[in-house]
Amino acid sequence: MMTSADLFNGFWPFMKRVLMLFLPLWVFLIAISAKLPLIVSAILAGLSVSLIAYLEKKKMMQNNNTIEENNSVIK
Repeated sequence: MMTSADLFNGFWPFMKRVLMLFLPLWVFLIAISAKLPLIVSAILAGLSVSLIAYLEKKKMMQNNNTIEENNSVIK
């Protein structure tokens, strides 16, 4: 989910999320243009959705780790 904080960092974080949103459509259209069967094209587009979910989860984990490192207190 995009937050308003992403927009403060510039236009690129917002644009990157929009481009990733259309990735499955692009994969599907490229596969159809390559004369792949419809079912193969659909499977490839579906796999790209899981790739997006993986990349977003990885980014969230990295952000979480940096926040935890900044909040560590030595006692």
